[in-house]
Amino acid sequence: MARHLALCLGSFLVFINLYAPQPLLPGLKEAYQVSTLGVSLLMSVSTLSLAIALLVFGPLSDAIGREGIMRITLLLAGGCSIALAFAPTFESLLFLRLMQGFVLGGLPAVAIAWMGDEFEKPALLSAVGLYIGANSLGGISGRIVGGGAAEIGGPTAAFLAIGIMTLVGCAVFWRLLPNSRAFTPQRFELRKAASDLASHLRNPVLLAAYCLGGINFLIFINQYSYITFRLAAAPYQLAASGLGLIFLTYLGGTFGSMISGRLAGRFSPAACMMVGW
Repeated sequence: MARHLALCLGSFLVFINLYAPQPLLPGLKEAYQVSTLGVSLLMSVSTLSLAIALLVFGPLSDAIGREGIMRITLLLAGGCSIALAFAPTFESLLFLRLMQGFVLGGLPAVAIAWMGDEFEKPALLSAVGLYIGANSLGGISGRIVGGGAAEIGGPTAAFLAIGIMTLVGCAVFWRLLPNSRAFTPQRFELRKAASDLASHLRNPVLLAAYCLGGINFLIFINQYSYITFRLAAAPYQLAASGLGLIFLTYLGGTFGSMISGRLAGRFSPAACMMVGW
């Protein structure tokens, strides 16, 4: 049970940090006097650097272990949120989000592999479903907490609230996460890692899955960023706290991921993905 709780908490912490700025975008646009496209980069650069980090931390964890990467990167992510609260310029804000996205990639790059090492297959499917459910709960909470705190003290309060939540949660995560019992380190070889990546990119089945996930994520992120600007403008003129509440619609994804984790034990993964699509 502690293993499940630790990974769900870690996933929750990653996604509160990744998505907390989304309801703040209209306010940050005015505060820093940048364009809509410019301020939207706060979401884009962090997502891009997180994607790059997945390619780095995954192979690295095979060599040096998984728990340390998850613990240290979560701690650094919380520190980045604290630093974001005091960013003097938009450029510094953007740079910190780039760095934060990279360290946020540490846990998701390693968590599924850690579960594969530590869980038997029947328990693994359920654990993955719960882990993904925690993703969506983190996404919801980050936006609601960020929006609510911004209503009281502006973006500074929002980033401080998220940073403090992360550091407290990180302390609990360190305590709950047990040491690996089944991990066997492998020597890291850059050439082999690059070769493995290239083989994945040449696999047409995997390419189809990559494209499907990429298209879903592109639509998913950008429609929510767009709607914050639309609802902040006339005639709606929602404040940051109101914008945060629209992300309660994520709860559908929370329940969906938990259900799909159970269905994957009875039906093929391809069938489950097609139903969702």
